[in-house]
Parts: sequence; structure tokens; C-alpha cells
Amino acid sequence: MAELTPRQIYDMRRLLEELKKCRGKHTELISLFVPASKQIFDVVSYLRSEFSQSQNIKSKTTRKNVTSAIESLMNRLKPYKQPPPNGLAMFVGHKSIGSDQTEMVAFVFEPPLPLVTFLYRCDSLFYLEPIEAMLAEKEIYGLLLLDRRECTIGMLRGKHIELLKYMTSQVPGKHGRGGQSQRRFERATEIAAHEWFVKCGERASEVFMKEPNLKGILVGGSGPTKQYFVQEGYLHYELQKKIVDLFDTGYTDEYGLRELVDTAGDRMADLKISQEKKIMKRFLSEVMKSEKSLAVYGETQVRHALELGIVDTLLISEDLRRYRITLKCQSCPFTLKKTIAEDALEDFVPPPCTACQSQLPMVIAEKIDLVDELSDLAEKTSGMVKLISRGSEEGESLFSAFGGLAGILRYAVDV
Repeated sequence: MAELTPRQIYDMRRLLEELKKCRGKHTELISLFVPASKQIFDVVSYLRSEFSQSQNIKSKTTRKNVTSAIESLMNRLKPYKQPPPNGLAMFVGHKSIGSDQTEMVAFVFEPPLPLVTFLYRCDSLFYLEPIEAMLAEKEIYGLLLLDRRECTIGMLRGKHIELLKYMTSQVPGKHGRGGQSQRRFERATEIAAHEWFVKCGERASEVFMKEPNLKGILVGGSGPTKQYFVQEGYLHYELQKKIVDLFDTGYTDEYGLRELVDTAGDRMADLKISQEKKIMKRFLSEVMKSEKSLAVYGETQVRHALELGIVDTLLISEDLRRYRITLKCQSCPFTLKKTIAEDALEDFVPPPCTACQSQLPMVIAEKIDLVDELSDLAEKTSGMVKLISRGSEEGESLFSAFGGLAGILRYAVDV
């Protein structure tokens, strides 16, 4: 199956965010998935049948909303003689906007990967599993940290680290007794340690066996405990085969998961998070240069560099949520472009025009996702676009210290 590009992944995630916000008062949201093998004529016939059945809905309002959604679907299918190569996903219905009112929404989406099954569903939420399945991460590694005191179980999904289980033990520490008391204590300690390792192995096996796409397991910890645990086969025998390597870490708690991934990344260059850290380290090294730096950051500087066509790699945080809006005067041809955060857009009040001094507020003539706009600018000049997660220390610094937007230039220039 083809790999999704970072841009496709971002756009699909943004679409899912929008769709998940939609809530119907009743079963007034329709999800329709049409694979390429399905004839449009058959889909329209199916919708006509659903339209007839919807006449039996008791609630007048719900009946009206459902029938209008089905009519909208049929109208939107008219331009298609046949489905696109990967099929068609359509989400239409009336979402609740408060005060007992609803608003019609419609999303038509040609997925980047093929849809397999025809599906029609009418519910109070949009049905999103087929789209979410396309975004399911294929690079999955189990993470296991342990010593005689702690055990942490996690998962690395692409560039994202998940903490799944944390446990502490009751294994006794060292003591100062001598003679027979010391030997008895040592035996009791070893028995307690064995029981602890059995518990760690069972819990880790239980978690990892549930993941059908597990590529491997990374085991970490301080000292020789991890070697003993692996050599004695405390993990399920099927999982023993998937152990990639053992790594020394200073921590065995939640913080140790990131340390384990960082350490493994130095040896496993093919890890997505390793590739991401490498590009971010390159950018940060350029930031530190006092002369001929190839680093640029901040929207104004990055935009200018993109317009000059000198950006080799555009770095965008996956959590960047901003729009580029175009404001238009209602009285004269003047327009103004402005960047605004997604969470501030709903309460945004356009200012009056400064060109003609009109008292009328300007209107939003166009709204585009900032990531899409800047990615288009980069791609026009053959620049690479890298979406950076916040799963690493470097990725977090891009979001918090550099505003989620930066670039590496092809050559040094004063921008």
C-alpha cells in the first residue's frame, strides 16, 4: 500500500478534527463511503430507497433534516459519472449549533488511499473509522523499561510515544546483616525479584500481544537487569523474537521512555522519530551560528524566504493551528491579509477599512489553513515540507520556542 505524504496526513487529520466537532441533535448526520468499484447509478438508487424510508421518521424536524441531507448527497453525486480512483467519502447533515438550532454541513473528500467497502450510515455523529484506518501508524515498536524497582511499558507509534503501564515493585534493597540471616535474606530477595520479573513479563506480553502490527520491542534500563530479564525469557516466546536490542537508560519511569527512544534513534536511523530529530538538530545547529546561518523562523521571515524561493526545508509543527485570512472592504477594492489562531477565529471582529475610512467592518473573503498556504509556497520552489511532532525535545522546542514554524535555507541570506 502506498505511503501517505506528510501533507496528506496533515490534511486528513484536520478534516477529522472538523468532522469530530459535528454533533447532530438526533440521527441527522449521514456518512457515505463509495469505493471505486461501485457504480454511481447504484449509489443513487440506494439513496432514493433511504429517502423513501426516511419519510417514516416520526419527528418532523428530524425527517426534514435527514431527507434534505440525502437530497444534498444525490445532488453532489450528479457531476460524477463514476467514482474517483480511490473512491469517495461524503459527510452531510445538520449539526447542532446551540439554542435548539442546527446548521447544514457538507464535506466531500477523495481519499488518498482506496476505500474498500460501500457504507451508508445515519447517526448523531459522523462515522469516521475508514478514514482513521488510513491514518493508523504502520511503524509501531513496543517500549519496555525495567529494573528491580520500576517497570514502564509504552508504545512508539511513528513519531508519538505512549505511556501504557507503570508499576513499582516490593523487592527488598540491600541490607547490612551477616551470616545465615544474610543468606536467607538474599534468597528471599531473589524469589521476590523472580516474581517481579514474572509480573513485568506478563503485563508487557499482555500489552504487546494486542498490537498486531508490532515491528519490534526496545528494552531499556540501567545495569544488567534488562539482560537477565531477556536471557531468562520472561516475555512471551513470540515476543522474545521481536526484541530489537537492549539500551542503557538512566531512568525507568515515564521520562525514561523518551530517553529510550532517543538512545535507540542513534542506532536505528530508519525510525521516523529519529529522522525527525536529525532534521531538527540540523536546524538548531544553524540557529546557534552567528554568521552565515541557514536557519530562519517566525512567520514573517519564513514567508519572505519562501517568496524568494530559498527555503530548502520547511519545518512546521503538527500542532500549528492558524489560518491566513483575506479581509475585503465593503466600500472599496482594498484587501488585507492577516494570520489568526484557530481558537481566536470564532470571536474575531474584522476592523473597518483604513484605505477609505469606511465605518463598515471588512469581511472575510477567503480563509486558508496556514500550513496549506506555506506548504504550497515551498512546493512551488521544490522545497521539502517536514511536519514535526512534539514527541521529542527538539519537536517541542519548535512549537514553543519558534512558534511552530521555521526553515532551513539553501544558502545564507539576510531575510
